[in-house]
Amino acid sequence: MQFTKYTGLGNDFVLLDWAAAADLKNPSALAKTICNRRFGVGADGLVLLLPSAKADIKMRIFNSDGSEAEMCGNASRCVALHLFRRKTVNKKHISLDTLAGIIRTEIINKARGLVRVDMGAPRLTQGEIPMAGNPAETAVNFPLSAAGQTFHGTAVSMGNPHLVIFTPDINKVPLSVWGPQLETHPLFPRKTNVEFVQVLDDKTVRMRVWERGAGITQACGTGSCAAAVACVLNHKTEKNITVKLDGGDLFIEWPEQKNIFMTGLAQAVFSGEYWGE
Repeated sequence: MQFTKYTGLGNDFVLLDWAAAADLKNPSALAKTICNRRFGVGADGLVLLLPSAKADIKMRIFNSDGSEAEMCGNASRCVALHLFRRKTVNKKHISLDTLAGIIRTEIINKARGLVRVDMGAPRLTQGEIPMAGNPAETAVNFPLSAAGQTFHGTAVSMGNPHLVIFTPDINKVPLSVWGPQLETHPLFPRKTNVEFVQVLDDKTVRMRVWERGAGITQACGTGSCAAAVACVLNHKTEKNITVKLDGGDLFIEWPEQKNIFMTGLAQAVFSGEYWGE
């Protein structure tokens, strides 16, 4: 089975093109084995590239635990660059069909691997996120208890659910302890991604992420967008900010508080043939 591995600021993915993707009978099981870092290729997720009647390509994303994600910002940048470099889609504006809707990407610099993504409008009501509570209300700076702590979080959906928590010192956050307990909090029926954010100034934040179904990752595109939205809703920063992640920086824009845009790097790591089951 031919594959290509990409990384978006350290958030890494195994990509399967067309025939290899279409022939899969159990992509969830394959995700668990191929993403294993000791017995497989090693990645945060498996991405299947399939034909679409609504966009240039259909993108299905499976986390390393086998669960299917609605959307992934870093994977979107990787897929767009992959399609453009291989001339599978011979244009700089590439649309992706995802479970969260149509995502539109733009190749800014092919040589550097710089890609801009229109991530769509954030969903802010509890019914859209989804989370327990009044479906018509937002969840901004609300208290919740987990891991023996009381946190104040802001919930945002970027096609997938996020819980953003501000902290004065991100280096003191025990992410591997708090992350899994917040991910599975009963307020979130489909679980949630968890972002801890330290505001550095009105244009810059530092973020670490616990991704639903993958654990600690080096970067999260949808999480960075959710963090930027939470910053604006809580009057922490301006509408255009740099999010500094473990794997590098993303530039996030929410200019009219409608669609949010993410710009960052993607990189092909290697391609090969997978011989596993």
